[in-house]
Amino acid sequence: MTTPVDAQPPGPSAAPIVASPTTGEPVKLFSRQWISDTLLRYSMVIIVLMVIAYFSYRSARFATPDNLITILVAAAPFALIALGQTLVILTGGIDLSVGSVIAVSAMAGAATAKANPGQVWMTVTVAMAVGLAFGCINGVLVSRINVPPFIATLGTLTAGSGVAYVIGGGAPINGLPAEFGSIANTKILGLQIPVLLMIIGIVALAVIMKRTSYGMRVYAVGGNRNAAEIAGINAKNVLFSVYAFSGLLAGLSGVMLASRVISGPPNLGQGYELDAIAAVVIGGASLMGGRGSIWGTVLGLFMIMTLNNGLDILVVPAYWQDVIKGVLIVAAVAVDVWSSRRRT
Repeated sequence: MTTPVDAQPPGPSAAPIVASPTTGEPVKLFSRQWISDTLLRYSMVIIVLMVIAYFSYRSARFATPDNLITILVAAAPFALIALGQTLVILTGGIDLSVGSVIAVSAMAGAATAKANPGQVWMTVTVAMAVGLAFGCINGVLVSRINVPPFIATLGTLTAGSGVAYVIGGGAPINGLPAEFGSIANTKILGLQIPVLLMIIGIVALAVIMKRTSYGMRVYAVGGNRNAAEIAGINAKNVLFSVYAFSGLLAGLSGVMLASRVISGPPNLGQGYELDAIAAVVIGGASLMGGRGSIWGTVLGLFMIMTLNNGLDILVVPAYWQDVIKGVLIVAAVAVDVWSSRRRT
């Protein structure tokens, strides 16, 4: 008596069935489908490793501990605004005002430091309060008045830029006390304060978005606002909170950047909103909302910072750096659209 072919157990060489990293559908391990899905899922990690390997090969200065610290210090202020931008984009919105909020917060902090020498905490508090105020304005416009996020934050972008120049009378605020520089340059446990704040912010926000009901509500509003409201989620409060939080982090970033140069330039932060959006999008977040992660944003941020650092070491002109970042943004969005189609 022979056993039917269909009833025979698979041989020892048969590939196990696993879930696809991209679509979640069952596929054979190491099959062409599994390999392509894995490469797509971890494409940004692969690109970052390739970029690091290339710069390390081209310059002995790149792969050194000192240069790593330089990248971390440069990334810290951007990380703060990118984290806030992540929450906004997860709800399907966008915050174009963070660059101007950085400038007006830096100017307010610098003016406070000059009028109250030695009052470091007052300086930081004023800068964060100014950032929070602008964030609340954005939140009210978007969540209560239903102004489209692009228009609302474009308006505060323009207004914030003007307010920054008004505070300084059209000029930078110089002659600041030495204590103002200690905000960004003081070291704790061998790391500068902005780097520590970046690490704490990343870990805390990653836990909040992954493990708390607030994170679930943010994803729900971005995925389908109507369905979220039917489920009992107050979408207006969620939208208000993410814009307020984005403004608060932009205010903190502004005082950190101003402290680094011990000055209050009214054009500080110009164009930073584009880098923040680029970090979020390159990190895998969808501009349609509902999909993305804090760790993805961190990966996208360090991709941009590593590129900036490596291209500076190789003395690549700034305009070519902008071209490369623009290509990365378009490529990231293209991959997002492609992967979304595959999932559906």
